Amino acid sequence: MDYLQKKVVVVGAGLSGQALVRFFCEKGARVTLSDRREESQLNDLDPFADCDLQLDLGGHNSEVFRQADLIAVSPGVPLNIAPLLEAREAGIPLLGEIEIAVRELQAPMIAVTGTNGKSTTTSLIGEMLKGWGRNCFVGGNIGTPLVSACGGDHDSLVVELSSFQLETIETLSPDFALMLNLSEDHLDRYPDFAGYLAAKEAIFSNMGAGQYAILNDNDGRVRELAVPVAVKKVWFSSLRLLGEGMGRRENQLVWRWQGEESRFDLDQLKLKGEHNIENVMAALIAPLVMGIPPGLAWQKVCGFTGLPHRMQQVSNFNNASWFNDSKGTNVGSVVKSLAGLTAPVTLIAGGKDKGGDYAPLRDLLRQKVASLILLGEAAERMNSVLGDCCPTRLVADMAAAVAAAAQTTTGGGTVLLSPACSSFDMYTDYGARGDDFVAQIKKLEGKG
Repeated sequence: MDYLQKKVVVVGAGLSGQALVRFFCEKGARVTLSDRREESQLNDLDPFADCDLQLDLGGHNSEVFRQADLIAVSPGVPLNIAPLLEAREAGIPLLGEIEIAVRELQAPMIAVTGTNGKSTTTSLIGEMLKGWGRNCFVGGNIGTPLVSACGGDHDSLVVELSSFQLETIETLSPDFALMLNLSEDHLDRYPDFAGYLAAKEAIFSNMGAGQYAILNDNDGRVRELAVPVAVKKVWFSSLRLLGEGMGRRENQLVWRWQGEESRFDLDQLKLKGEHNIENVMAALIAPLVMGIPPGLAWQKVCGFTGLPHRMQQVSNFNNASWFNDSKGTNVGSVVKSLAGLTAPVTLIAGGKDKGGDYAPLRDLLRQKVASLILLGEAAERMNSVLGDCCPTRLVADMAAAVAAAAQTTTGGGTVLLSPACSSFDMYTDYGARGDDFVAQIKKLEGKG
């Protein structure tokens, strides 16, 4: 598309927004970056010093929006803010970062969505394709914005997509679309669970002949959502064998496809937990359909040790196992993390409330959690729902949470940071929260 001298307003100055600014500047557009925050609150804008960039900070100036030829929206920006609604009413085109990127990119795409496990699955696929010699872009919601791939010489794209990113797609049509699982999340953004599911379902909306939907047979919501999907469906199940697709028999994964069968020994995996078995199953399918040798695919999967802030063991302080699962930002994720641990567990949770139901945690708290430590804006609400399940304590910050965990956790026990909430009440992101958790442990160990 020709953006030369077009007036483009980029909304949101995070990673995606700054990547959009760079993209449009390179295209010769007249760019304005708009953010509700002041410049002092933003990441360094010095890299754009040589770009003809205008700033609209400390709020959104409606007049700037009304004069635009195009508005490019970062995924973290709600679409119902007044300047966007007014611009749409005036007929000004509004595109999301993903949609802008896919209009430029031609390489085959594997797109990964779902509530939990997206980043691990996306990374696993990338490891397999790179090991197969592919010049593979891996990004999207996992960290590197997709628009950064524009102009690159990639032969494949592996893209993690959040519900926020899927809200603004128009032409996205991946060759493989993965739906890993579905549970309540982001209900602070959507009016109800149905709204969240509708955003996720959009990943299939433009797909057609020769493309594949990769789906979790164990998840009833995924099965229901997939009913109207018209493309070839490839299922995976960690509970049973499948006539076609990726199934499981005891400690082996069994891949059946076009009359052939491959088996993979789960004892060889470095990744732990039942949830990671599902992630591995989902990740294997697209590369195998594409023709990667099964032995090579499994070699790359078995060499993968996991991502930071996702059930990452960070310490053995006081003869306890300390796990950083700061990426556990919804109830479904915490359920999966707790399910893979043995009692007694000290759980540190809380943060910015996302509007979901905490009740699904109650049974696991009774079964496995010896001590619940709550912090952040959601602490009071979580205490009202969960406080009767196990001994519970509310604390002011992460330092107090880690100190309390050290006091209450006996040798051989487990401390798990898995918040069930976003981090934005106290931190810039889940990574900063996880880093603080680790830093507080190191202080107790005398290493900080």
